[in-house]
Amino acid sequence: MVNRWLVIGILLAFQPVCAQKKENERVTNAGRVMSEILRIPDNIPADLLQKAECVIVLPSVLKFAVGIGGSYGRGVMTCRGGANFSGSWSAPSMIALEGGSFGLQLGGQATDFVLLVMNTRGAQSILSSKVKLGADASAAAGPKGRDASAATDVTMRAEILSYSRSRGLFAGVSLEGSTLRPDNDANKKLYKKDLRAPDIVLHQATRPPASAKQLMSVLNQKSPRNKSRRD
Repeated sequence: MVNRWLVIGILLAFQPVCAQKKENERVTNAGRVMSEILRIPDNIPADLLQKAECVIVLPSVLKFAVGIGGSYGRGVMTCRGGANFSGSWSAPSMIALEGGSFGLQLGGQATDFVLLVMNTRGAQSILSSKVKLGADASAAAGPKGRDASAATDVTMRAEILSYSRSRGLFAGVSLEGSTLRPDNDANKKLYKKDLRAPDIVLHQATRPPASAKQLMSVLNQKSPRNKSRRD
């Protein structure tokens, strides 16, 4: 008979491996989503991506039925390195999106989101705590096309510009009322050590995992330098 303590020990040792694999899959999926969206005609304006301090990618956000509805998704956040966000893209920090009514608007389908964080205040707020969009940080549906010339003043003043892809359709979408927060438990699973979001993104405490290769590659190719004015 197999020693039950041996079996328990094997299972306990296997759990961290499975957890890390799950988080690596999220990072890989984020890279795939970003790459596919940037190949869509009439996608995120290049000049907005080039002025973004950070990018958040949330693959396959799902609606759940609680009260009038809500949504929950997990993904990654990467920012330009350095004190003034002028360097290359950082290793990804895991992040969570919760709440809001957008799940109802999108018909309950799994939806991919890309959020551009346009200034330092927005970036630091999201990395340090739970942020409610529209209250703690201004947010707007992002404009599409080759440039942002048609964007409204509200859009251009927003700290976060958000986009969605669902059922093959790509559009700017409002996420007001939902919240973003660092997922430090997922960071621990991914990097196998206690790392908080600001340490990963702002202080370069770790290198990107192999699963982030596509995400890093497409961002460094499409937006190698920060062309925004400093805050």
